[in-house]
Amino acid sequence: MSLKKATLIIVLVVLIDQISKIYIKTNFILGESVSVFSWFKILFIENEGAAWGTKLSDIIPFISDEAGKIALTIFRLFAICGIGYWLYDAVRKNSPRILVVSIALIFAGAFGNIVDSVFYGLVFNESHNQVATLFAAEPYGKLFHGKVVDMLYFPMIDTTWPEWVPGLGGRTFRFFEPVFNLADSAIFVGVVTLLLFHKQAFPKKEEEPAPQENV
Repeated sequence: MSLKKATLIIVLVVLIDQISKIYIKTNFILGESVSVFSWFKILFIENEGAAWGTKLSDIIPFISDEAGKIALTIFRLFAICGIGYWLYDAVRKNSPRILVVSIALIFAGAFGNIVDSVFYGLVFNESHNQVATLFAAEPYGKLFHGKVVDMLYFPMIDTTWPEWVPGLGGRTFRFFEPVFNLADSAIFVGVVTLLLFHKQAFPKKEEEPAPQENV
């Protein structure tokens, strides 16, 4: 698979991801939701950390939220450079199509979320109690301080534990509870594809038989 085709996949994924995020950011108030089906909702939240909303300061207590945010964004930038080289190397070595497509999806998803982290604080104002404005006169942050926009929510099970269940009785149980975006979905699909089709993505090279000596 050529680098041009891999780049096309990346551009399409990032474009769709950013269009969806900009639409949500400029049409929804933070916390607003719309039910598409009973098991699927569009719910606008903002993620200041990594996956599942985890902050670096939650893991390392002596790091401030601001320092943790910058460190996480810088880590993402280094990571995407590594993924980019992995993609280039896979294409150069004429690796299987499934490997190149998977890496392209992972790269596109990572890049899509990096755009939020790096630039959104500069171009949007706050979404609390108002719909945000693109290229706002008073943006909510600065470079490297943007919040990742999430909106896909699949509460396929939303119930309450029976009272007789020890330790859990009466508590709310939801599955699937995390809210994510299209960039996260691209990363997930890319990683799962590599796990499920590992042998096809990383085929073992057949060893050439040793030359026989003439008697």
